[in-house]
Amino acid sequence: MAVNRTTLVYESLGGAQPTVVLVHGGFADHRIWEAQRAAVAPKHRYVALTLRYFGTAPWPDQGEQFSQETHVQDLVAFIRQLQSGPVVLVGRSYGAYTALVTAIRHPELVRGLVLNEPPIWSLLTTPSERATLADDLKGMAPVRAAAQSGRIDEATRQFADWVNAEPGGFDALPAATQRMHLDNARTVPLQLATAARNIPIGCEQLAQLTMPSVVTKGALSRQSLRLVADATSRCMPRSRLVDIAGARHDAPRQQPQAFNAVLREFLAAF
Repeated sequence: MAVNRTTLVYESLGGAQPTVVLVHGGFADHRIWEAQRAAVAPKHRYVALTLRYFGTAPWPDQGEQFSQETHVQDLVAFIRQLQSGPVVLVGRSYGAYTALVTAIRHPELVRGLVLNEPPIWSLLTTPSERATLADDLKGMAPVRAAAQSGRIDEATRQFADWVNAEPGGFDALPAATQRMHLDNARTVPLQLATAARNIPIGCEQLAQLTMPSVVTKGALSRQSLRLVADATSRCMPRSRLVDIAGARHDAPRQQPQAFNAVLREFLAAF
């Protein structure tokens, strides 16, 4: 689809309403949602989007426009061009964060939200929460070091291990999943350079969201990510918080049956 002077790649299956738009996180693209396709497409329109600069398509520039602001604007234009009315947004990690910003700015485009661990650090405000975050972020040092030395594949591996709090986790992934992540290694310098400029969200903004929502978190996830999931759900008036047993940050892939059960139950209400 031609959107905002670029071309976005997406996969679409099924046709029944509501349309469900799935937004991947960092170091990934629309292929990360393959375990959710069968849970959505039989009864709803499944649309898995690859954000600008992610995936394998040529970039429209050298990355100058890489930012969460760009991704939000692209997502808004994409939803409008689908011409299917308000959608259910399903996001994981950075994609969940971007979906939330979209819902805050354009609630008329969003019927519901399913959010897996959006890393909205601005929601951690107490001294204890900020200390937990600072301690967790120390683990990003190897990622930054690898990226700064040009070893973007190694940075991708290190990030996967860090975000899931699972040393050696990347090497245990299926080959196709490893390939998908490594296909997105070229975005690593852009993501690291712009992460601090992600759009801040406060509890007062989340409190304005009136659409139903579900926030999921992995029972084995990093404490900072679990704290953000708690805060996100607590601030949203129509939100339900679900703790997924046996999962880390990547719950939709690590525990697909449990995550898909939550997703199906949520969609059944529409």
